[in-house]
Amino acid sequence: MEDNAETLARAIGERVKQERKGRDWTLDQLAEIAGVSRRMVVNVEQGAVNPSIGTLLRLSDALGVGLPALVEPPASRSAKITRSGEGAVLWTGPSGGRGVLVAGTESPDVVELWDWTLAPGERHQSEAHSAGTRELLQVLEGSLTVSVSEEIHVLSMGDALTFFGDVGHAYSNDSQQRTRFTLTVLEPGVGAAHRTETPNA
Repeated sequence: MEDNAETLARAIGERVKQERKGRDWTLDQLAEIAGVSRRMVVNVEQGAVNPSIGTLLRLSDALGVGLPALVEPPASRSAKITRSGEGAVLWTGPSGGRGVLVAGTESPDVVELWDWTLAPGERHQSEAHSAGTRELLQVLEGSLTVSVSEEIHVLSMGDALTFFGDVGHAYSNDSQQRTRFTLTVLEPGVGAAHRTETPNA
């Protein structure tokens, strides 16, 4: 498991560096546009950290490529299969829960498909995504509490929910059994806010 996490961190670092250099941006320029520290950009590019989903979203949006482009090889026109267990584990909970990105599309209209598992008592807090982001999820096992801004939705197995993800939101398992849900995230116009920006050298 550790080896997989290290391999993923290195792969993400290489792609971030490649995208940054392809734009002739310095570390400071990417850090400023993404709203993260220079030290974080350095650590990500060196594969020295497993960045949070929030940090990855900030970097991918700043680069205008979408999150899947940072964790998967460039897509071709042929179909791509992600075998069971091969998805990118981008979140792990303290009790063994996981957020796994299993499939995705490229920018500008990025679609992400996630497989989430939350152990009893686990919670994942997500910061607001880019404007217009939509999330669709369905509970496959157990129950799930979803907080969207001030609204709280309690879902049982088989229930589905659609909401705008451009506000703070969270998924939590308040039950005594494991929760599993599938999540689709649509982020329209990824990187559009940065496409006209030419960072100062």
